[in-house]
Amino acid sequence: MKLAITFCCAFSVAYCNGQIADSFQTVQLQNVIVTSYKSKPLEQSILNIANLKIDSLNQFGNYNLTDLMAKTPGVTMLSTGIAIAKPVIRGLYGNRILVLLSGLKFDNQQWQEEHGLGLSDLGLAKVELIKGAMSVLYGTEAIGGIVNLVEAGKTPLQTQTTDIGFRFNTNTLGGLTQIGMSRNDGDKWRQLRFAVENHADYSDGKNQRVLNSRFDGYNFKGTWGFQKGNWTSNNHILTTFNRYGFIFNDVYDFVQPDARWSRRLNVNPAHLVILNILSSENKKVLENDAILHFNVGLQSNERMEKEGGGKISLNMHLLTLQYLLKWEKELSAKNRWIVSNLGSLELNSNFGARKIVPNAFLQESNVSTYLETQLQKNLLLENGVGLGEKWIRTFNTPTVNSPEKEIQPFSKFSPYYNWFTGVTYFPDNQLNIKANIATGVRIPNLAELSSNGLHEGIFTYEIGNPLLKNEQNIAFNLFAQYNHSFFEISISPFYNLFYNYVYLTPTNEKWFGFHIYRYQQQNAIQYGTEGSLTVKPSHDFQFKITYSGMNSQTADGNYTPYLPAQKIVPHVLYNFNLKNEQKIQIFSELEYCEAQTHVAPFELATPAYRLWNVGASTAFTHAGKMYRFSLTGNNLGNESYYDHLSRFKNFGLLNIGRNIALNFKMNFQKPLKIN
Repeated sequence: MKLAITFCCAFSVAYCNGQIADSFQTVQLQNVIVTSYKSKPLEQSILNIANLKIDSLNQFGNYNLTDLMAKTPGVTMLSTGIAIAKPVIRGLYGNRILVLLSGLKFDNQQWQEEHGLGLSDLGLAKVELIKGAMSVLYGTEAIGGIVNLVEAGKTPLQTQTTDIGFRFNTNTLGGLTQIGMSRNDGDKWRQLRFAVENHADYSDGKNQRVLNSRFDGYNFKGTWGFQKGNWTSNNHILTTFNRYGFIFNDVYDFVQPDARWSRRLNVNPAHLVILNILSSENKKVLENDAILHFNVGLQSNERMEKEGGGKISLNMHLLTLQYLLKWEKELSAKNRWIVSNLGSLELNSNFGARKIVPNAFLQESNVSTYLETQLQKNLLLENGVGLGEKWIRTFNTPTVNSPEKEIQPFSKFSPYYNWFTGVTYFPDNQLNIKANIATGVRIPNLAELSSNGLHEGIFTYEIGNPLLKNEQNIAFNLFAQYNHSFFEISISPFYNLFYNYVYLTPTNEKWFGFHIYRYQQQNAIQYGTEGSLTVKPSHDFQFKITYSGMNSQTADGNYTPYLPAQKIVPHVLYNFNLKNEQKIQIFSELEYCEAQTHVAPFELATPAYRLWNVGASTAFTHAGKMYRFSLTGNNLGNESYYDHLSRFKNFGLLNIGRNIALNFKMNFQKPLKIN
């Protein structure tokens, strides 16, 4: 592998008051995590977790939340343009990655490749990324990893906080505007946040416009919490409306180019997503010092598609009711016992003329028990087992399972079990070693079980299989890190053995000239590693280089689709110290992705590419207000490239070219009057 690295940082530093506010960090040690059933320092967790501290206006110039996650080694994104993206953890995505919001599963029909995550970083404090199976705690779908979206906490006691922020991107001549308000009266608190986002079509590295890659969105989030005795409750509401222009095989044949910076989406083909979520997180300390957690939530997700002419052709609504009940108790100074139960009810309904999957009812329940044992002061052992079941029933749906179709309405009951064991060793502040082995399970989704029709856009006729077995895996994970005052090094190898891996494959059959694809199963293996080396010659200078690479193949020797290419990222960070502890932070990095020739049948290979990114950020206080600025340049060399996990490569469309992002945020607090 040949790697050409050029670092060039040229910034004009103006006098300003204040200090740096790092709005995005990847922290491996000495941080508290909440994804596991007990909030604790990161080095004490058995899990391999990347803890990402974020802000809705961060310094990396991202276009979506998934783009932020992809800054983590081993995490990439499957994208359909710059707006539609979903996280990929070690080559797994969709229903193989569980997303948690307010402690509950977030399900938005993400089983299709062209559907994005559909959530922004608005009002989030951080993202916790678990690499590896955790089906013991969270049931089906936590087979490849977990994305835990953690809400922002309370503002300081007896204060009221207001913030206003703006982000502008030169490539799409668009950006985001937001305003947030929060108040903490002690025994009760509340937060409100609004945001509007709007972007025109992006330009690639050849300065060619990618027609209809535009998008916009409107977001509202509110939180109301209170504490009454030993009971603490946080209650959330989230409402979003997003529109994403989308492209399929022949879209350019009937979409006429409009004005270069047009945002028109009322006529052009577009995804429309309306999301409404109500959730409540509750914690009560019982008389025997046990702790009871109870979370409950209702999610409404409506996804519509306009495929031309301004008319809705697909309208699918997913309604989800779910809960999580957890009881934890310290049995002794060295043992903590945790018992949990989660459950969900889902109803999938079709209203449009075109239907992808039938109307269906889905129910799931999972019970687990977990024991944390402190063998020695710096040696922890965790073991867990879980039992669960999922029931899927489909209903007669015109055009999907009508009498002439192959698949008729069915009922499928799928029991499962899981186990987990792991150990973490942290003898001092320098060394941390983690090892765990766990099973994961995934019940085939509606598309895999019940698809029976023409998939618009890619012109394939897809047929599911109601007889598919549960997809299971055994995951081995190791993490080792050594932290010295001058350098830090870490490595994280993994190995996954899959049983009954589900995949879509072409056949020799045809339906009115269209190729027929069917869902099948076979065993698969997946292995790889991530690593990093950080050199810290001084407090203000840091050089870091990260690597990630993996392989994933089914038993017949074929590679699985959308396998991430090997990636190396050298990163330089430097703080300019001004007067009175004032600082400006700059960074420069080069993302190098190797050519990906290990591709699934009928998948396109992609060449290597290099992206140069630089940025500067600072913060200062004036007249009681905090101001934060950042200026970021992504793909400054205007590289023309195909990301291997971009679905646009199938249409011969390049990824985004040069983009300059300017972020500004103002925050101010005022004390509340105490009666």
